[in-house]
Amino acid sequence: RASHGTKSMTSEEILETYGRREWKHFNSVSGMVSRSAKYYLYDNYFDLPGALLCARVVDSLDQHNQQKKYDFWKDMVAAIQHNYKISAFKEDCGMYFPEVKNHPDKYLQRCPESVKKWLKQLKSAGKILLLITSSHSDYCRLLCEHIIGNDFEEYFDIVITNALKPGFFSHTPNQRPFRTLENDEEQEALLSLDKPGWYSQGNASQLYELLKKMTGKLDPKVVYFGDSMHSDIFPACHYSNWDTVFILEELLGDEVVVPVETESEPLEKKGKYEEDQPKVPYFVSKQWGSFFVDRLPGLENAEETLVRTWSCRCISTYSTIAIPSLEAIADLPLDYRFTRFSPNSSATAGYYPSPPKVLLPNEESVTMK
Repeated sequence: RASHGTKSMTSEEILETYGRREWKHFNSVSGMVSRSAKYYLYDNYFDLPGALLCARVVDSLDQHNQQKKYDFWKDMVAAIQHNYKISAFKEDCGMYFPEVKNHPDKYLQRCPESVKKWLKQLKSAGKILLLITSSHSDYCRLLCEHIIGNDFEEYFDIVITNALKPGFFSHTPNQRPFRTLENDEEQEALLSLDKPGWYSQGNASQLYELLKKMTGKLDPKVVYFGDSMHSDIFPACHYSNWDTVFILEELLGDEVVVPVETESEPLEKKGKYEEDQPKVPYFVSKQWGSFFVDRLPGLENAEETLVRTWSCRCISTYSTIAIPSLEAIADLPLDYRFTRFSPNSSATAGYYPSPPKVLLPNEESVTMK
């Protein structure tokens, strides 16, 4: 599938534009889940509006200029840098930070009490808790105070902001040293990471050395939670060999039922997914199809074939388990044993609490793409 601007391209148009060969960048994307100067991977909900913006820019250029070559990506990058540069929060510039600062309740959901209790249980059990975000410290503080509370720092042993993932995992200490912060301003580079605290930038290898020191273990186990395959899951698995938990909102789709029409029960007694839900699971796009499987038409009279999508293959390759939200596991005992994704088990094994229904009916006949 492909689109030109917001308009879906027909099979004939795709053939005419791209030919029958595999997209020339597919192997590099497939192997490293990477972005490059030639393409941009929009793979999480924070980034995703940018894809629509690009499509609408193409629509606008077509309407006004009737052109065949497009040179607007530099303008997209300039807009991103203007809106999200490290000083934008403090300077109140751009359209993003001022809006979130002025209306946090409109954009932020508070952390469920069950998740806060779970974090405290983990810490009480002797686990070391880390928060690693690519957001700068001032924005991170606004989010965490609003979502968790003014005491959010008590939940974590180490906080790392402006981590610039995925480079946090792939870069060496010389390329990306840790820095201390003073009034949200980054200070001089640190030669090593010696104690828990709040830091900026950094790299996974020096962090791991600190974890060895804090745990007294030569090979401490790290479980890393993230919602971006590009920035979180792939690099943490590939470069650091950490266990990874993919927070995959598409898994919520199976729990969606038709909205409750009556107000027969008080709001607080209604089920978690009974309010304001779409009638069709939102991970099935009319334009792009299911996130998990695709249907390939058969040749001549042959039946169509179900195949797992590239995104679905990445999940089972680079995630240890995949969950719809932290809330889904917060009430489980800390010693609960999850079934992992692994080459030796079913490709649906690592989904908790259950695999997407679309993967289940004919699991044996669903092939990899």
